Amino acid sequence: MPQSAPVSLFDQTDFSRAQAEAIVADTLKGAEDGELFVEKRQSESLVYDDGKLKSASFDESQGFGLRAVRGETAAYAHATDLSISALKRAAEVCRTVARGDGVSHAVSPERTNARLYADTNPAEALGFSEKIALLQKVDAFARGLDARVRQVSVSLAADWQAVEILRGDGSIYRDVRPLVRFNVSVVSSDGTEQGQGSHGLGGRGGPLSYFTEEIWQAAAREALRQSLVSLEASPSPAGEMDVLLGPGWPGILLHEAVGHGLEGDFHRKKTSVFSGMMGQRVASKGVTIVDNGTIADRRGSITIDDEGTPSRSTTLIEDGILVGLMQDRMNARLMGVAPTGNGRRQSYAHAPMPRMTNTYMLAGDKDPEEIRRSIKRGLFAKSFGGGQVDITSGKFVFSCTEAYLIENGEITRPVKGATLIGAGADALTRVSMIGNDMALDSGIGTCGKQGQGVPVGVGQPTLRIDRLTVGGTAA
Repeated sequence: MPQSAPVSLFDQTDFSRAQAEAIVADTLKGAEDGELFVEKRQSESLVYDDGKLKSASFDESQGFGLRAVRGETAAYAHATDLSISALKRAAEVCRTVARGDGVSHAVSPERTNARLYADTNPAEALGFSEKIALLQKVDAFARGLDARVRQVSVSLAADWQAVEILRGDGSIYRDVRPLVRFNVSVVSSDGTEQGQGSHGLGGRGGPLSYFTEEIWQAAAREALRQSLVSLEASPSPAGEMDVLLGPGWPGILLHEAVGHGLEGDFHRKKTSVFSGMMGQRVASKGVTIVDNGTIADRRGSITIDDEGTPSRSTTLIEDGILVGLMQDRMNARLMGVAPTGNGRRQSYAHAPMPRMTNTYMLAGDKDPEEIRRSIKRGLFAKSFGGGQVDITSGKFVFSCTEAYLIENGEITRPVKGATLIGAGADALTRVSMIGNDMALDSGIGTCGKQGQGVPVGVGQPTLRIDRLTVGGTAA
């Protein structure tokens, strides 16, 4: 496996860069925008479950996607065959929209010298036997932590993606993206009930930095802690109550309920609950939300997006006012604004669209304990699992994987079966206190949109949201 990107991915294709340049330039003569996206990828996944290696997979893929854009219409063709004949067939498809004269060609993205992550292939950091030994060590450690542990599952995934983007004017953009994810899950039992806990971490940093003994032991202890908490949990009450959201991963609620509604394509098509509200107040004072793809080694970070635009930090909501959107090149051009480096795609087989990177709320000035003490009766939602969101209305339902009752300002007993129900735009106006402890998640997020999944990050400080609907299972 290569340790870094080749000088050019075209060195490993059946066509030269010069041939590709000629075909792409000819194809895009009648288009306003477009590109050739070439990708090589290596992925590895290992799962150690119930005391044995349950699965081990390794995958190598390659391919290209050619796109031509004119107005709101885009033609896209892709192939795994990196041959001149396949590229010519893709060009024929794209010429169906790239016809005619008198079009204004979009200017190619500016260059960037940023380097947000190393290009080391994480799958090569450890040998196969060393990876198995690590998983076995984590499994044995987790099982030895408590006599109530019944099952342990440990997984390790590594991904290495090299991309090259060629535009109609011959300009070319390259990026190499490593990605690591590690997860520990623990099931415990007291003889009557079962509890489950899980903790994951990862990012684009040096792979060995995620597997130190201190880190994986802490992950196992955290998974066990959550599992034992769930053993003690009683059914959650239901009704309207004040909600305390913990820092970090609970930012997934903002990502889903608010973030998608601030992607440019939904605004242009007027299908977002925030459509037509630019410059207006959409959240409480003090609420500032950004999308920032430039944080070194973070899971959602990208040096350039999948159109070649440099990543950046985009302020979406500032002190409660809607001030920005996340844009790819097509939507930005149609809306008369600049692209923000959010044109992302799952792979060469997918066309780019506006997507989040690392989306989070900035810290406020309140001490988290002060926020907690201010709640007489409420729910502390420390961690979330799955959820459902309607982009047009902003309505959401999120299940809590770890939650507690708050009584007279104190966190009391853990509860299970709690769900948060509301609408993103409404919930933002109910934020009454913002903590000074902003944290990003541990590096586990994947965002789905129109069948495409991309790695993302989320985050927030401790938040108090007034009078949110809580669904529960208590009789």
